[in-house]
Amino acid sequence: MSSWLGRNPVLGIAAAAVGVAAAAAAGVAADRATRYRAAMTALETPELLDIVPDEEHIVLTDDGVPLHVEIDLPHPDDAAAAAVGTVRGDHPENLPTVVLTHGYCLSLRCWTYQRRAFRDAGFKVISWDQRGHGRSGRGSTESYVIDRLGADLHAVIAQFAPGDDLVLIGHSMGGMTIMAFGEQYPEILRDRVTGVAFVGTSPGGLTLANGGRLATIARTLLERLGPSVLTPLSKRPDVFGTIRRVGKDVELFLVEQNSFASPVPRSVVRYTADILLGTPLDVINGYLKTFDGFDKRPVLAQFRHAMVLVFNGRQDILTPPAHSELIVEAIPGAEHVLVNDAGHVIMLEHPDLLNGHLIDLIEHSARAHADDVPPDPGPRVRKVVTDVAKARRLRRMERQADEIVRAGRGAKPGKSTKQAAPKAPAQREKRSRGA
Repeated sequence: MSSWLGRNPVLGIAAAAVGVAAAAAAGVAADRATRYRAAMTALETPELLDIVPDEEHIVLTDDGVPLHVEIDLPHPDDAAAAAVGTVRGDHPENLPTVVLTHGYCLSLRCWTYQRRAFRDAGFKVISWDQRGHGRSGRGSTESYVIDRLGADLHAVIAQFAPGDDLVLIGHSMGGMTIMAFGEQYPEILRDRVTGVAFVGTSPGGLTLANGGRLATIARTLLERLGPSVLTPLSKRPDVFGTIRRVGKDVELFLVEQNSFASPVPRSVVRYTADILLGTPLDVINGYLKTFDGFDKRPVLAQFRHAMVLVFNGRQDILTPPAHSELIVEAIPGAEHVLVNDAGHVIMLEHPDLLNGHLIDLIEHSARAHADDVPPDPGPRVRKVVTDVAKARRLRRMERQADEIVRAGRGAKPGKSTKQAAPKAPAQREKRSRGA
């Protein structure tokens, strides 16, 4: 294999890229690595990440692409239901169906924490894989455009929530899909959509971070190799798979660096990497062109009839907060929440914080819709929040990790050092500002 790679410059470059990334991963300071390992261990839970849906379906689009759909039916948890019961008021029968739309190079699996929370709070939840992603069919390369995805979302809604009130939640490219849906089906948006959440997304109009690439590993590969290399690689999945297996630790490192801005359990990093790296290379390459000319800013005003939440990580290096600012500026009354120490894949990094805001959106928008109260058109102040519960856990972890580091150096236990806090979030915030 190695001699064959040497004769093939394209694949040789690909192998070299893995080597460069490996060197970067190996260069992480030992103390920082120790603290991060301790953090990941402290944050681990025995809970299985994947959720078992109540129903699985296939919906066929008008161009013949099978879309994989999963439905979670309400399983009200007493505590969760009590927490939101005061907001439901006199309209429990008017709760909307929640539709989750994932981003580029992800799949419906990325919503696992949200699906549990919504199901336990008593909501029906529809999740689906966008074409080319997860368990959905691929479609033609020409169909990898945002407007086509808006029509796909309509096909899912028409099949599985034909008369329901709706709350639409989209992350990254999924938010763009919702914008396209609103442009194509304004009557549904006006009459049936009670709430919308745009999570880590962009309306266009700004250069997407680092050359317009939204994927994590895909972005890194493209920066090093370029589309001209990805195309021939996509025709040799056996070779690319070999490179992937050799560089598994490198992949995890790159996923962590690009997706998160605070420590997360190692199982979550692996879970995210499994989703991202399961996207076929020809799909990654095929979607890139759709981001270059994407601009849905003129469409955003149509969302004024719904209650809108715009949610973003302050250290998101793929769709930085400047992108979410554009959405808020265009939709009167939209609520803007920025989260400290949060990267792009925020639904897996700070799930409890996000879930609380989303459930508030679902409940309040349903109540307002039932009472025929329009959204408040007044401007709202941007809120910057911190995941306090996670921050406390991390502070405890940092003290424990500091003891481990000092013990390794032969220092006396109990003395503090000046290197207690991981440096990654600050470094990533600096990188975000430079994007």
